Amino acid sequence: MYTAAALKTQTVKDLGKLAEKVGVLGWRSMRKDELVRALIRAAKRKAVHQTAKTASVSPTKKKAAPARRSTTVKLPKQKAAPPTKPEPPTNPRIVKKIQRANEQRERQKNLAAYNGTKKSLRNGHDPKKDRVVLLVRDAYWLQACWELLGASIERARAAMAEQWHTAKPVLRLVKADAGNTTSASEQVVRDIEIHGGVKTWYIDIPGVSKGYRCDVGYLAANGKFFSLARSNSVTTPRPGSGDSAANDWSEIADNCEKIYALSGGYSEDGNGELQELFEERLGRRMGSPSGTRFGMGADKSLGRKCDFEFDVDAEMIIYGVTKPNAHVTLAGTPVKLQADGSFSARLSMPDRRQVLPVVASSPDGVEQRTVVLAVERNTKVMEPKIRESSSSE
Repeated sequence: MYTAAALKTQTVKDLGKLAEKVGVLGWRSMRKDELVRALIRAAKRKAVHQTAKTASVSPTKKKAAPARRSTTVKLPKQKAAPPTKPEPPTNPRIVKKIQRANEQRERQKNLAAYNGTKKSLRNGHDPKKDRVVLLVRDAYWLQACWELLGASIERARAAMAEQWHTAKPVLRLVKADAGNTTSASEQVVRDIEIHGGVKTWYIDIPGVSKGYRCDVGYLAANGKFFSLARSNSVTTPRPGSGDSAANDWSEIADNCEKIYALSGGYSEDGNGELQELFEERLGRRMGSPSGTRFGMGADKSLGRKCDFEFDVDAEMIIYGVTKPNAHVTLAGTPVKLQADGSFSARLSMPDRRQVLPVVASSPDGVEQRTVVLAVERNTKVMEPKIRESSSSE
């Protein structure tokens, strides 16, 4: 037997079963406190009924004052919880596989050039600070090169707190005027997801002369961006300006002055990190174009007995703009359009006359416009001139 206070320790389900058993009406719609009160009233009615029944059976006996009893009801027995089964031992192979997956995920997220345990930067270079440099390769491609410290990655992890687990390393491309140091006129173009293990990334851009810069950092799932380094500002050339793209630093060295100039190296405000990167990779100082033009070849010119080769060739770039959903052909070959409707094509320029029709058709096919380009190349190779050495030599 339980006292009325024990009712409150029972679950609503057990109280409902008890209410159904003792005949409480409407118990299904009652809350727990209402069930408790209803059960107490039912218990009191049952006690009064039993007292009246006892008095009617013995009428000759002197009625004794009913003893004050505590209101009690019989509660159902609580079911014992089933014994818990012991957890099976963890498979060591599964644990090792999970650890490898976690380590791989952290390596993909780690953008540091030096992680504190081993040097992973090529050429044995150990960076002393965080930096990202933006290079102009041509009218359609930029190249971002970065170096980050392991301490900076840990600082980002601490600053982003729980957002770090969903954060992704990205390059944030921003449209901005070259030399502009304020963010008032800047506009985020897009976020490019990158990964650890690389220190450079090529970024495709529309063939329109604009200013860009980029930030390297981490972007969380809630949109929060933590920047680790900010690049220099560059301005891309217009298509057909004679620009050429290189694939690695060996090719950059062959055309370093032009790429350095396109990336803002000779601008008035300049960029110290851009100059540092070029000087480290090329192994010489970067100065004015006139001062460095013959710097690397001056010593080589002393070797008189060397072959002197000189080859000249020509290419041409045809570019234009139309509706983004139009159809354009060049000499019968379809030309791919950019999102803004601009297009360009690079063609060889043989030593003869060429007639190149460029045809654009409207999206519905009703209107068609044609522009015919007539291009002629006439190459003449002059006789070489050899300067005779003086007798004193």
